[in-house]
Amino acid sequence: MNVEQEITRLVQFRQAVYQNFDNYAGTLMDLVDALSSNINAQSVVQLSLNPLFRRNYSTLFRAVATYFHVVDKDEAAAKRRTQEQKLIQIIVACLLPPQQRKFWLLGVDVTPWRRQFAQTLADRGYVYYPNAIPGNTPITIGHQYALLALLPEKEGVYPQAWLTPVSLRRVGTDEDKELVGAAQIDMLMNEPSAPFADDLVVQVGDTAYSKPAYLYAGGQHANLVTLVRARSNRVFYRRFVAEAGSQATRGHPTWYGSRFDLKDVTTWHEADETVQTTHTSRRGHHYTVKIDTWRDMLMRGKRRIPMQKHLFTLVRIRLFDEQGNLAFRRPFWLIVCGERRNELSPTELYKAYQQRYDLEHFFRFGKQRLLLDKFQTAEVEREESWAQLVLLAYVQLWLARPLAQRWPRPWERYLPVVKEASVTSPTLVQRDCGRIIREIGTPAAPPRTPNNLPGRKLGTKLPPRPRCPVVFKGKKQEQQPP
Repeated sequence: MNVEQEITRLVQFRQAVYQNFDNYAGTLMDLVDALSSNINAQSVVQLSLNPLFRRNYSTLFRAVATYFHVVDKDEAAAKRRTQEQKLIQIIVACLLPPQQRKFWLLGVDVTPWRRQFAQTLADRGYVYYPNAIPGNTPITIGHQYALLALLPEKEGVYPQAWLTPVSLRRVGTDEDKELVGAAQIDMLMNEPSAPFADDLVVQVGDTAYSKPAYLYAGGQHANLVTLVRARSNRVFYRRFVAEAGSQATRGHPTWYGSRFDLKDVTTWHEADETVQTTHTSRRGHHYTVKIDTWRDMLMRGKRRIPMQKHLFTLVRIRLFDEQGNLAFRRPFWLIVCGERRNELSPTELYKAYQQRYDLEHFFRFGKQRLLLDKFQTAEVEREESWAQLVLLAYVQLWLARPLAQRWPRPWERYLPVVKEASVTSPTLVQRDCGRIIREIGTPAAPPRTPNNLPGRKLGTKLPPRPRCPVVFKGKKQEQQPP
């Protein structure tokens, strides 16, 4: 694409976002621009000092409060899904088909939002949060948000960790985070305006997404292949094949053959395919990658999750250094589930899962640069609205990356990733996004002269907000596939 086409894509996206806002449209558009060009703000209220935000700081919070507002709480969930569907339609209209690989790549993951001191915020629970101090339990009190994103193809010698976020949804304490991700996948795959109607789509996830309920939900789409990591203590089974000449017996059919215990090498049978490739890390270390695959494997399911109908391919990945020694003590196991799984080569599976780690870069950038988890509120609906606005700000950065000029710090200008990289990083695009928006203009109308409202009467006392208990999830109930 040339520069004019890239500008047109960005302008059309901004116009669609502006038209999607019902109340305080100009304020919300200025807020998205302030997020995209944020350099110094460390809190949400400091965004009002951004030159692109032309309103008062109090208007910022009123706009977020009215972005999603319903009177009937019973209709809130349905209206929130409708709003999410509209955002997906706006984002998928900007997607371009892959040029180098033959499939679209999606990633799913969850991130925690710490809210241990927000005693008036509802539906808080104990969530996983990494702790750098050894011996401390890696948990915190807060919310979890599930992300569904498109992972584009890598470009250049020093590829940057870009992605296109499609959906960011809060995981309730009564919900399963993996099944929330399955619902996001289902919403995207059923979207008529999505550009991959019959194309091959691959989704990647970590070990949490290797549960039968999630794999079964993904198996409902014929053109979707699920690629997830498996723990090294799992037990799988070979598909049962009756011996030649044996007669069928009465009773329940036999589905599972011999065991395949990942911890017990003696239970393994010979791999169906073994390939070898190379990998060079960003630090210049060279590795030999050996990939073994076992086809037509099975895992145990449940009564409502008949996994005997969903065969999968098991992949073992080992890395060896230049001396021929194992680089890591344990092998890397992958599960490949889907009707079209045999269309992917072992090398393509390995490279596709490697790109899953770009999701972690998005969470880090979002929390540090886009203030993803910095919006303090006692209303769950406003927190979810803030997540949607941050998602739009990142998509705008992604569309503006071909137009951005590099403005590295004095100590960054000689780094190879700055001098030789063909794609600009999200941080460098954010530094130049203000100039881009000023040049292409904004669809938002200028602010009007505010009216001096009387406010509360002198002496008015508001009742204290009720304290909400922290939800502790005990023994999990049997999860149903969506």
